[in-house]
Amino acid sequence: MVADRFAPGDTVVRREVLRGEVWFACPTICVEDSPDLLALYLPPGAEFGFPAAGAFPCGRHPWETAGHRSWSGHGKLMLQRPGEAHSVDVFWTGPGRDFAGWYFNLQDPVRRTPIGVDTLDHELDLWWGADADRYVWKDVELFAQRLVEGRYPGMGDAIQAEGDRIAALLDAGERWWDPAWATWQPEPAWSAPPLPVGWDRVPPAR
Repeated sequence: MVADRFAPGDTVVRREVLRGEVWFACPTICVEDSPDLLALYLPPGAEFGFPAAGAFPCGRHPWETAGHRSWSGHGKLMLQRPGEAHSVDVFWTGPGRDFAGWYFNLQDPVRRTPIGVDTLDHELDLWWGADADRYVWKDVELFAQRLVEGRYPGMGDAIQAEGDRIAALLDAGERWWDPAWATWQPEPAWSAPPLPVGWDRVPPAR
């Protein structure tokens, strides 16, 4: 059984699944869950979860090996449309929580589970800073390295094509998300929820 619609304020566990195994998780908060949009908020201090056991042919999650245990700085908002292989992430910066820019995060389309959603980050991204005239590509060399490592078997062309599709839409002036999200504010009472017990034992969504 997978989750139906999440309600605003619900804890939604966002997991990454690599080659059929959960290898990362973080607790997010539902902002909106409608037929056209799933908006999740990753609050400051949200803990990162890394399974204790697993085959992990490409090694442990890089945030685990780097010692990153929680989300630092301002929280971020992740806007995901059903079936799309990316999210539009919103970042803020500075003591005044000023809008920093839009981050186009390439990833598996999200799949629902009883505790949240499953996906897999694809490493390759695009970033459009608030004061920039144009977007820039991110992690191009790292993406190429991940392909050599075998992290995305048979997926490289499709991942690149999704990035190229996003770039073409941006070049054409298309905006498929609501720019008003740049001024969104989390509920004052929201704090980082804990990961639920057994988060790593829930079978990955298919």
